Amino acid sequence: MNQKQQKILNWFGVIAPLWLLAGVTISGALYPGYDHYNQAMSELHARGSAVELLTPILNHYLLTLLFIGFGVFVYLHCKQSRLAQASAVFIAIHGIATFVAGYFPCDTGCLLENPSSSQSIHNIAGAVLFLSLLIAQLLWIVLAMKGRAKAWFGWFTVVCVAAALAVIPAMGHALESGEGFGLYQRLNYGAALCWLLVLALLLRSPFKHS
Repeated sequence: MNQKQQKILNWFGVIAPLWLLAGVTISGALYPGYDHYNQAMSELHARGSAVELLTPILNHYLLTLLFIGFGVFVYLHCKQSRLAQASAVFIAIHGIATFVAGYFPCDTGCLLENPSSSQSIHNIAGAVLFLSLLIAQLLWIVLAMKGRAKAWFGWFTVVCVAAALAVIPAMGHALESGEGFGLYQRLNYGAALCWLLVLALLLRSPFKHS
């Protein structure tokens, strides 16, 4: 793959977070009564949703291509570092999980009681979505500790990981109370996607392996 093609794939990492932001905003606007504060993003394409058919295309299938493409870029761009390439694999896995979560929608309301097989698969894909980017971030913290990534990016990654983990208890409480889950889910995923965007911008410069 030549440098021009790699630069295009680098842009995939910049576009992906912005695309999801736009996609969720548009899907929510087309879903009468949808509440971004209280409702999970998965409810946008749950069975019976007003945008059940549109949302997977907008928020999952196209994002799959962006995540996998960016993962390919990181793998090729950081060929001097096995840790960086391992992070690329997890970014690509994130893309695959994005597709699976879109292909298998949750039930109406995404309730946890007696889930269908489709929702069970969706929930597993959601866990992979979280863990894949978490592991990718942890690998870059190690790279920074070893002096193979910029120190400021290592600290930025620590902040993003801490922010994502910090809201998990609030997400659990919100599931029980029925209030605020949408907000906490967006903060959790948003922290990881902010990291991805900054990584893409960082890797617009040559990756130097110390």
